[in-house]
Amino acid sequence: MEGGLSSFWGPVTAAEWCEKNYVYSSYIAEFFNTISNVPCILLALIGLINALRQRFEKRFSVLHVSNMILAIGSMLYHATLQHMQQQGDETPMVWEMLLYFYILYSPDWHYRSTMPTFLFLYGVGFAMAHALLRFGIGFKVHYVILCLLCIPRMYKYYIYTEDASAKRLAKLYVATLFLGSICWLADRLFCKEISGWYFNPQGHALWHVLMGFNSYFANTFLMFCRAQQREWDPKVVHFLGFFPYIKIQKPKSQ
Repeated sequence: MEGGLSSFWGPVTAAEWCEKNYVYSSYIAEFFNTISNVPCILLALIGLINALRQRFEKRFSVLHVSNMILAIGSMLYHATLQHMQQQGDETPMVWEMLLYFYILYSPDWHYRSTMPTFLFLYGVGFAMAHALLRFGIGFKVHYVILCLLCIPRMYKYYIYTEDASAKRLAKLYVATLFLGSICWLADRLFCKEISGWYFNPQGHALWHVLMGFNSYFANTFLMFCRAQQREWDPKVVHFLGFFPYIKIQKPKSQ
């Protein structure tokens, strides 16, 4: 979808989306798809600050940082539309799902030392294979499978959670995922029709924004569930009566 300005990064070598290239700057190929990652970075930073301030387990700090890395990788990909940057977006997506898998399943894993080792080696192996083989549709299928593997455990956490505010976080997670998926599919499948409209709704950019909130709601819900497991008396509180985060009360011995 070429626009009017020259390209600083050279010919496009990565997958394009339904946004005209280099319309606002010769340094940014897909402007809206690039800047729409900023909310994800800010939300992940808020989650990281809360995790550090209340001394949650390091896994949640790493999770929030991985959200930021993923968003930065996506910004570089959409700004340049180069294949290397696309892989720098896609590989952290898989790493992030492996981290979610660990957080969801490790509390009941009988051989706890084996899980992080296996997931680390799996992540390294995928990164090397993706760099050499340049997966296309295979990457998408693989990523969807990883997401599906997390759903049963997420649902189990939901049905065993009695707190109404925590359940609302899980519902917001599902709602943003559903709306974001519609935006992603519309942008991908109906680009020809959308390009003829007077106004492009920028479905892929909306996907980025919604997935930023989706990750925040998922992380906050998982922090609540983990705090319950550790008997830290978690509560969902709201900043300015709107923005949710987790507040815990650890026993003095901890």
